[in-house]
Amino acid sequence: MSNMKYIYGVDIGGTTVKIGLFTEEGTLIYDFEIKTRTENNGENILSDIAEAIFFKMWKEDADKNDIIGVGLTAPGPVLKDGTINGAVNLGWGTFNLSERFSEITGFKTVSGNDANVAALGEMWKGGGMGYSDIMMVTFGTGVGGGLILNGKIHTGAHGAAAEIGHIPFAEPEDEPETCGCGKRGCLEQYASANGAVRVAKRYLNEHPDEECGLRNIPEFTSKDIFDLVKAGDVTACKIAEEVYRIIGRAMAMISAVTDVEAFVFGGGMAKAGQILIDGAKKYYLKYAFPASRNTDFCLATLGNKAGIYGAAKLVIDSNNSDK
Repeated sequence: MSNMKYIYGVDIGGTTVKIGLFTEEGTLIYDFEIKTRTENNGENILSDIAEAIFFKMWKEDADKNDIIGVGLTAPGPVLKDGTINGAVNLGWGTFNLSERFSEITGFKTVSGNDANVAALGEMWKGGGMGYSDIMMVTFGTGVGGGLILNGKIHTGAHGAAAEIGHIPFAEPEDEPETCGCGKRGCLEQYASANGAVRVAKRYLNEHPDEECGLRNIPEFTSKDIFDLVKAGDVTACKIAEEVYRIIGRAMAMISAVTDVEAFVFGGGMAKAGQILIDGAKKYYLKYAFPASRNTDFCLATLGNKAGIYGAAKLVIDSNNSDK
């Protein structure tokens, strides 16, 4: 490692921590995972990461001086100075994540919210390459967002920019169920993978006479919905149209504020592929402000490695701003 400088990108999740070593150009040398120990309010997480990195460096006979920094992502609001305002899934409260890890390792550390950093990774080396203004949208258990403006993460005043899953999409009095955030009528109650299932179940209950393959699957998922769409199931197609409409309308709302160049779709439901892109864009064009109609829609390509790529880019950007 003597002739080159390297960066560690670390993506801290509620179950596992992903760790990758990158060159300054963004080439991934290797990556691995360790278990996230969340017991005792996650007190061991950062020391476990440090131990894993140092053990790997020892095995590779690596020089600590060749590491120019570590980028960290965490599932919670992270301010520009590296302060995390709590991470419920990890048991963390409020503290400066960057300073804490730097104290443990001696490495320069830069931190960010996991969804924002994944968006940065996709802009740098994934589905958002070639753009400098993107909104990454992750359709998983919930709906996550990451906003990149002028090539940089936009965190907002409270570290909560791009929390698009909690856009008030329906009137609270019209939604009997509660979102994970405590409100009712949030976008992710209809547009996430779980939300698509809720939309489907409501449709099937309201149209008991319509045949649908979903009725033969006791605990169906969003994948089952889109598999049936691809197979030509008429009722599944109607359900998907409603999901497309919701997503397209939400993206039009977001575009009216951000005017991004592209939306990059990721997460489990985005594995449906081009039909999700095409369906959402059709309704986006219906609802979008005319000047923003040329916004592109793309699929994310880095998968679960987007976070470590983005974390490495955090360090590169920070070092460039220091020069």
